[in-house]
Amino acid sequence: MPVNLSSNGIPAILAGDMNSKPLLQILDIKPINSSQERYRLILSDSVLTQQTMLATQLNDRVKNGAVRVGSVVQLIEYICSTVQNRKIIVVLNMETIIPECEIIGNPKMLTESDTISHNPPPNGISHHTPPPSNHRPNPTNIQTFRPTVQPPYQPPPIYKPHGAITKNEAPPRIIPITALNPYQGRWAIKARVTAKGDLRRYNNAKGDGKVFSFDLLDSDSGEIRVTCFNSVVDRFYDTIEVGKVYIISKGSLKPAKKNFNHLNNEWEIFLESSSTIDLCTDEDSSIPQQQFSFKPISEIETLENNSIIDIIGIVTSVNPSVPILRKNGMETQRRILTLKDQSSFSVELTLWGDFCNREGQTLQELVNSSLTPVLAVKSGKVNDFTGKTIGTLSSTQLFIDPESSEADNLRSWFNTRGKNVISQSISRETGSKTETRKTVSQIKDEGLGRSEKPDWVSIKATLIFIKTDNFCYTACPLTIGDRKCGKKVTKSGGLKWQCDRCNKEFEECDYRYLLQCQVQDHTGLTWVTAFQECGEEILGCPAKELYVMKYEEQDDERFEELIKSRLFAEVIFKLKIKEEVYGEEQRVKITVVKVDKVDYASNTKFLLDLIKMKR
Repeated sequence: MPVNLSSNGIPAILAGDMNSKPLLQILDIKPINSSQERYRLILSDSVLTQQTMLATQLNDRVKNGAVRVGSVVQLIEYICSTVQNRKIIVVLNMETIIPECEIIGNPKMLTESDTISHNPPPNGISHHTPPPSNHRPNPTNIQTFRPTVQPPYQPPPIYKPHGAITKNEAPPRIIPITALNPYQGRWAIKARVTAKGDLRRYNNAKGDGKVFSFDLLDSDSGEIRVTCFNSVVDRFYDTIEVGKVYIISKGSLKPAKKNFNHLNNEWEIFLESSSTIDLCTDEDSSIPQQQFSFKPISEIETLENNSIIDIIGIVTSVNPSVPILRKNGMETQRRILTLKDQSSFSVELTLWGDFCNREGQTLQELVNSSLTPVLAVKSGKVNDFTGKTIGTLSSTQLFIDPESSEADNLRSWFNTRGKNVISQSISRETGSKTETRKTVSQIKDEGLGRSEKPDWVSIKATLIFIKTDNFCYTACPLTIGDRKCGKKVTKSGGLKWQCDRCNKEFEECDYRYLLQCQVQDHTGLTWVTAFQECGEEILGCPAKELYVMKYEEQDDERFEELIKSRLFAEVIFKLKIKEEVYGEEQRVKITVVKVDKVDYASNTKFLLDLIKMKR
């Protein structure tokens, strides 16, 4: 029997009929030259043809041959948008009815007159043109074909004029997050907020501004980030709550910045003044509370700096929370803990701010009680300043002993054999995968720092001298993106400071440590350099406080007493050693990356193990 495509199917779609499921044939498939992989199709209803776009989630059907030239398909879900005064059909979902068939009818390319005046024939009679005499449909395909019966297309009713006609104010259809694309005109998504970032202020060439973002997850496991700027922040920042479900519509889609956004979506939503957010009062159990994409700790070592990832591990140690002075002069808290997993590697996790006193304090109490909790980290940031570590962001979420299969498997592994596995660290805690303890004389004798990559070692030594003439420098306090500038600034005449990098003036500057210190062990002595955080660990106070004491209060006696009080204490210095060029001369620079008190029990064990190795 002949194959009847949906009569008037293409004009019906272009006229706004989004509910029918027309039967159409594919006449051509071509890839589109763009930043992402996309395909353009030419669809036919046997009378007219129309170019369409294939949603990226259907790309695999082209690649595996499920749809090809000649296929008869039924459109299940689709949208029609106007781009540059042209109507574009985007196919979101479809079913293949006949994998391959000869061309049906004698279709022609649709014109503007077809979209306006093309009406269905009376009594539902098809405009189908009889096939030419040489047309021979595949009899096998025809016998098995059971096309879905489509109701005849009904043109929209004609209304009598009653003044100006307004836009269609009917609510847009709710579509899956995975179906979002920049070609849509009206859309809505229903999703749960899984993370909400802090409100941040910034300063750039366009002036001052503020921004915040939040992450969404829907019932089809689609994820996307939403970002708001300036006046839109004022509308929605207090509205958004983590865990709540919202219907969101009217926003623009732009490519996601993968350096800061690890969600599995190539797009990011930017809300505008016309955007709407409506809270769903009824709980929707079809939408998960959270979704993870865990990376084994062993893979973190190969990831790029600033990557955003999810990890899960057993908490094996938790350090006390310590105060840290940020680059903007504000004090915050820092707490460091260690995670290990089945990959037999461990990583250092740094908690910042409120995480230290919330989840951090809970974890410390559990570990102090000889318990080993499981910790899942959502959206942690990879850092590689001294080995690979993970740090928290404002959008990071921590889950202690979560209920999940990954947590159950990790707990089972640890209880059966994992507690006896010695994990290799990829973090600065040990400088490399295994701790390398050296003496001062070995740094020179072994030529450390002269290879292509820096050497990371630790020494047990005594701080014997600190240069005090230039112990800190004046730094720019302005924010570039999400980081402080931190470059050296100078007085620009009068009382204001000038930053050449930011090309701005300001009344107050930051003060940052740049300590030159001499350390000594039983084999010799050497000079090391300590920057901001390590400087605070050595001297025990912010650089600004010491600067005011010496240069503004001119309390030299108190200043000298403070410096002397920090000398002659034996500590563990963790060092980065690298050869650098100064002018035309090459010098080995030794930088302090961490300062720890000596744990004499573990240090004694280290020395005993060293003796055993040399026997």
